Amino acid sequence: MTAPRSAGGGCCWVRRAASRPRRWADAVAVQAQRLLAQPKSRVSVLNARYDSDLVDLLIRGLREYPDTLRRARGGLVVLKPNLVEAAPGRPINTDPRVVVAAIEAFRHHGAREVVVAEGPGHHRDTELILDMTGLGELLRQVRAPFVDLNIDETAEVALKRNFTGFGRLQLPQTVLGADLLVSVAKMKTHHWVGATLCMKNLFGTLPGAIYGWPKNPLHHAGLDRSILDLWLATRPGFGIVDGIVGMQGDGPILGAPVAAGCLILGEQLPAVDATAARQMGLAPERLSYLAIAARLGGSISEWRIENVGDHPGVTPFELLPQFAHLRP
Repeated sequence: MTAPRSAGGGCCWVRRAASRPRRWADAVAVQAQRLLAQPKSRVSVLNARYDSDLVDLLIRGLREYPDTLRRARGGLVVLKPNLVEAAPGRPINTDPRVVVAAIEAFRHHGAREVVVAEGPGHHRDTELILDMTGLGELLRQVRAPFVDLNIDETAEVALKRNFTGFGRLQLPQTVLGADLLVSVAKMKTHHWVGATLCMKNLFGTLPGAIYGWPKNPLHHAGLDRSILDLWLATRPGFGIVDGIVGMQGDGPILGAPVAAGCLILGEQLPAVDATAARQMGLAPERLSYLAIAARLGGSISEWRIENVGDHPGVTPFELLPQFAHLRP
């Protein structure tokens, strides 16, 4: 049997075989270009316990980020924790001890004022959640103000990429007026997007008085799209992930505690979240919003992220079956 020949006399299969290395090389080149397009970023993974000196740990950790300290010094720092609801035994919220440690650390580094601000999405009575979680009492002890973003004054902000199709969002003046906005998130799995970290934590910046409880327009528009629009619109300058005790399984509310024993800090939220995802035993490039963020100026590749902190081992979080594909 003779090999098939082209009109010019050459073998078709030879030409196809010769083209495969070129296609492979082109694909490798595209991947390399995308990787190199991600800016280099620094992230700190710090060994931590709730009974350790968290203030000193964050004071030392923040010294690795002189640009952040320049923004904070003499300015207004707004800390946005994850405050959802109170359920004893479930690590749903950013631990109040981490929030207070961040307050004291930024004060130490010269912030003019440090404000804690959140717009809980599940309950309208924010004062009740503050009391039930213990955060309210600790804020009174350190004389730190709290702003309920659900009822804060707002201003209209045009969306740069408009992934949600909203065109514009009404955002709180407290968030927009910050010299430095810090997302202080909880390390948790999420039953719709896989993981909720610093970027997803920005949902609480939207006022419930306009967008309702639990911010349903964002859910209807798609969580990944909403996460990206909020990240680009609010322009957070720093992220802290409370991974001392996180939540695995059916997060972000009904999951089980898991001790990861770390705090994760950094200036670029996609890099912080990608590092946190790896600590959870997840492949960040398989989280849709992080994969897209990497094409919008974010860094998620471990080759572009420098860990300037400790190097604790990975703590694989239990996942719901539909998220098994998030494993490396």
